[in-house]
Amino acid sequence: MTARPRLRTIALALCSALLATTASVLPARAGTPAPVPTWEVRGPGDAPTAVVALDPADGHPTLAVRRDGRTVLEPSPVGLVTERADLSKGLSLIGRSERPVRERYTSTTGKSRVRVVRMTEARFRFRTATGARLDLVTRVAPDGVAYRYVLPRSQGDVLRETSAFTLPAGASALLGAYRSDNELPFRRYESAAAVPSGAYMMQSLFHTDGGWALIAESDVTGTYAGAHLTHSAGSATYGVSLADDAPVHTAGALTTPWRAVVTGDLATVTESTLVDDLAPASRIRDISWIRPGPALWTWLAGGKAAGQSLTAQEKYVDYAAERGWPYEVVDAGWYFEPDAWDVVDPDWQTDGWMPELVRYAAAKGVGIHVWLHYTLLTDPAEREKWLGTLEHWGVKGVKIDFMNSESQERMRWYDDVLRSTARHHLMVNFHGSTIPKGIQRTWPQVMSMEGVGGEEKRTNTAEQLASLPFTRNVIGSMDFTPGAFQRPERPDAGSDAGELGLTVLYESGIQNLSGTPESYDARPEARRFLEQLPARWEETRLLTGDPGRSAVLARRSPDHRWFIGGIFAGAARTADVPMRLGAGRWLVETLTDGPADLVRTAHTVRGGDTLQVPVRADGGFAALACRWYEGRTSCEGRA
Repeated sequence: MTARPRLRTIALALCSALLATTASVLPARAGTPAPVPTWEVRGPGDAPTAVVALDPADGHPTLAVRRDGRTVLEPSPVGLVTERADLSKGLSLIGRSERPVRERYTSTTGKSRVRVVRMTEARFRFRTATGARLDLVTRVAPDGVAYRYVLPRSQGDVLRETSAFTLPAGASALLGAYRSDNELPFRRYESAAAVPSGAYMMQSLFHTDGGWALIAESDVTGTYAGAHLTHSAGSATYGVSLADDAPVHTAGALTTPWRAVVTGDLATVTESTLVDDLAPASRIRDISWIRPGPALWTWLAGGKAAGQSLTAQEKYVDYAAERGWPYEVVDAGWYFEPDAWDVVDPDWQTDGWMPELVRYAAAKGVGIHVWLHYTLLTDPAEREKWLGTLEHWGVKGVKIDFMNSESQERMRWYDDVLRSTARHHLMVNFHGSTIPKGIQRTWPQVMSMEGVGGEEKRTNTAEQLASLPFTRNVIGSMDFTPGAFQRPERPDAGSDAGELGLTVLYESGIQNLSGTPESYDARPEARRFLEQLPARWEETRLLTGDPGRSAVLARRSPDHRWFIGGIFAGAARTADVPMRLGAGRWLVETLTDGPADLVRTAHTVRGGDTLQVPVRADGGFAALACRWYEGRTSCEGRA
């Protein structure tokens, strides 16, 4: 190619780029305000549209989300303020590029095993008058829109974000007040603008003109801090605040976490894997040692009184082995001195009962998970000592508790612990913690995280039970620990069928079943159902639901059976449940509340039929569905 054609090619490319960034700008009439330049980012298929705009008056950028011509988010502020620059205004666009994002990966936990990622990514390059740079990276997927900031050069510590989400008029809300352990309950508000002033969890759900919208974040590491929403009554805008309102310390270029809006109809939001899809790929090559599955967890049987001794724990191991559950979890107290909370050095346990319990359990085909207070793992040398010892004993996983912070310092601690547990082949369940935020894709040994007011709380309501499938559990695995039939204070105490349904309704890589052996033996139908729970799910479908009022989910096991769980807040009723399981005939065995025990009833239905299921007040049901054939009367069989 000669120099002249090459120059012509470069000139044409520059003209095309200029047209792409200015196509939405129309000349202003005399005496009218200058038009707002806007740029649309369209995703594949029927994805929503992100609309980035730059106000010509003061140079502040905004991002809006639309779907099918309707508004999901009004133009909402984006930007950062650092020690050296205000990157929320006075900006000019100096370039824009776009590329497709296509990925395929498998997940060890979650709503589905195989994930296919299709997104459009656009990068907007902004600059201030003094030369400070801010790149706004947006991604649009069929189930949502996300954006993050990239600072190509250090601008000092990040003081705050101006990121916010502005809801259209008439939007309603389902959200919970913020606390660093993410355990406060959700509440419905008919008006998002009328929500009281305060701090709220990021996983807030809104119903807008353009469909449902769940706020989330992804790829939060120690380079940044966790975040939550802040709101002033009377405003439709929800701002983003960093943990403890503390600066984020940086030393060089910075890429922030994703701010995301999971959006679509209710099924699209509930079944979404967008938060995982945005996260970095797995950092673990060999995942053969990572095996999810149900566990017998005995803490709610009486805490330390449940038996922190070899004799007591061997009985629990025996019971887990009889049920076919792959794990038993030994909670707090196993490494404490009797009648004290003084930590014993792990060397002491070399001659203690834990190594013997691990050997005993292994012979029965049961793996042991153990509880640890996070402070044991703050010092690098002590962390290596504890985790190395547990790996040497043959412990399969650790339940780490009481972090209770989303600060940058604590997120760095997560980074360190995740690397260490991966190296020592230990699966992880975080309690008193942040929520997953994509962590399970990057670190697949994370089986579950609390970040929820679970079964052990005494303040739950049926409304809370019906809120979680559409909020917290959309984000990632949730250790609610269902199955505590023995607890009279549970909100569905009048409905054993509802309690059983929670074991399917709530997804967790390690489903910690919190009932006592005696409570299961007294409910043989519940025990039979729990014995069939698979280790993981292949697919998830929302059958019906109304956030905060009802939820029915179906999850497909590897052997192609569908497990179904439903919960309903309010009066007793006959629930209409669409069988969105696929074409053909299905045998559906429902488990509902009877006069004395659960009642198992077989139904033959076609895919798409509506099944009527009786439920008690503040109760629910469980069900198992399999392909029907002549003569088949049961879906019995271990997945």
